[in-house]
Amino acid sequence: MRKFFKRYSPRHETLQQNWMLRPFAPMLGREGVLRFNRRSVALAVAIGLFFGFILPVAQIVFAVAVAIILRANITVAALSTFVTNPFTFPPIYYLAYRTGMLVTGPKPLAAVHEEIADALEAQTEAVVQWIPRLWEWMTGVGQPLVIGLVIFAVVGAVLGYFAVDLAWRWTTVRRLRRRVAARQCERAAP
Repeated sequence: MRKFFKRYSPRHETLQQNWMLRPFAPMLGREGVLRFNRRSVALAVAIGLFFGFILPVAQIVFAVAVAIILRANITVAALSTFVTNPFTFPPIYYLAYRTGMLVTGPKPLAAVHEEIADALEAQTEAVVQWIPRLWEWMTGVGQPLVIGLVIFAVVGAVLGYFAVDLAWRWTTVRRLRRRVAARQCERAAP
């Protein structure tokens, strides 16, 4: 995986030669921004997951900006924001809404939901009359949704950081054990 990212991520020289990125060259030259080490990648995953969950738009821009400030890998941070994409967006936002409802408690919006459904299905009321009710329903949904998204963003970032950190350590230890075993086999062979 590390070799894959190294192969397809931009080189520091390439970024400095790009006329659009030239003003940002000092920031892109910071330690860790283009490196693939355990700390840089784990932090980048956490940043990408946080902004992927918390923002519906401009996720990559914010993730890359924070990755530059915190010296995390910008490529991994940008790719990690794709946790929310057109296929995962509806279930994630629904689950975030449900999680927010668990935290905030049920609101007495059932009557509002029924009123809106009746108004839209029957179309008996004028548009002017059901717009305020629709706005009331949207603001009622907003608070649990935002709380659920904050919970998803924080928990996702923490779990993502520790999952990448542990996976990186595990693969490093496994690779070292294989090397030691190979050396022992070479020494034992006549």
